[in-house]
Amino acid sequence: MADEFDVIVIGAGPAGENAADRAVRGGLSAAVVEAELAGGECSYWACVPSKALLRPVELAAEVRRAPGLTAGPVDAAAVLARRDEAVSHFDDSGQVEWIGSVPAEFVRGRGRLDGPKRVLVDLPGGGTRTLTARHAVVLATGSRAVLPPVPGLAEAVPWTSREVTAAKSVPGRLAVLGGGVVACEMAQAMHGLGARETTVLVRGDRLLGRMEPFASALVAESFAAAGIEVRTGVEAVRVERPEPGGPVTVHLSSGPPVEADELLVATGRRAATDGLGLETVGLPGDRPVAVDDSMRATGVGGGWLYAVGDVNGRDLLTHMGKYQARVCGDVIAARAGGGPDDLPALRATAGGYGAPQVVFTDPQVCSVGRTEERARAEGFPVRAVEYDLGSVTGAYLLGDGYRGRAKAVVDDERRVLLGVTFAGPGAAELLHAATIAVTAEVPLERLWHAVPSFPTVSEVWLRLLEAYGL
Repeated sequence: MADEFDVIVIGAGPAGENAADRAVRGGLSAAVVEAELAGGECSYWACVPSKALLRPVELAAEVRRAPGLTAGPVDAAAVLARRDEAVSHFDDSGQVEWIGSVPAEFVRGRGRLDGPKRVLVDLPGGGTRTLTARHAVVLATGSRAVLPPVPGLAEAVPWTSREVTAAKSVPGRLAVLGGGVVACEMAQAMHGLGARETTVLVRGDRLLGRMEPFASALVAESFAAAGIEVRTGVEAVRVERPEPGGPVTVHLSSGPPVEADELLVATGRRAATDGLGLETVGLPGDRPVAVDDSMRATGVGGGWLYAVGDVNGRDLLTHMGKYQARVCGDVIAARAGGGPDDLPALRATAGGYGAPQVVFTDPQVCSVGRTEERARAEGFPVRAVEYDLGSVTGAYLLGDGYRGRAKAVVDDERRVLLGVTFAGPGAAELLHAATIAVTAEVPLERLWHAVPSFPTVSEVWLRLLEAYGL
């Protein structure tokens, strides 16, 4: 049957593409269904464009730290043009071609479940196509930005992560609602590209509230030095925009209102399950799809439904979605072939240690594992050590005014790392070593023999171990 496949994947973002690829590598046939652009949120409205916007701002800051160099003004038009190249001018033909090369069949349309192993696709030109899976259906529909229920907010048509990363011009005045990763990255990007007034409105008491406090403080100091205003402990109570596309006013729970040309709302995301037909297989349609460590949906008879990436609510990070998808595709192929499905590589357990994450601000903030607060709350016997990243010789050589900090959270009984956080220019390149140490639970006595090169910033590993007492 032309419309019957071993595996049907709904969603052609990075997670969906990887699930299909791994299933096909395992000898199965696959179809990938996508209503928007093949490549998904990350490729067009998140990871890729945001980093294209941030890189020139980061590089300009790095140049200013180096004696003998001068950074001129950033050419915003050139940066936006480069961003357009990075997202292939919103043309997904290359991605569609790649899916075909897997080989998997690409089906353009909005897919939804219609009972066990059955997917209905609403086609762009009208009509539907019915697909049937022999072995599995994989949900990989990602997540969507959420607008809080503030009076007047929806009517003001604010920016979300999609609009800010796809912006055609830089607003003169930008207000940002939220203090998390998207809020911080895009506030700095837009300000660095020419927004003369940028105001970040944070409900909590600091930026990046889930990170270690020192990291939040370093980013806040960088914002202040750049002229980005941060107001903490405030909530939007009313938003007004009398004319579409005109100035917007945000009234706050305390302090004066903020007037801006654009308002970016970055207050969270939710699993994209609307219209996915979950109710036809006995699942609620208003929450993430719960899965086990093989990415198989729980509460669905027959074991044929899987969910990877943001839609399962585990770790809303592209690299974690891709990781889950690799496990998922391999598990489906193993089960379809009657082979063992319980090998260590066939279980997605990395998230249990604490997913690695990078905030691409200047300074960069990156972490893996648990913060000290979380580790103590979970009952671990914790000892934490910190070190001034700017005191490492390799950091000093990167330029004047290099500021940063590192922190290691240690299980003091087992003497293994529970979490590591770095904050400083270029610190993201330190993260994978920390990820290996945390997920592999490398004993500190073994880490002592992993000698860092001199003079590099990675020498901070030696300093952290010395601070611990080795």
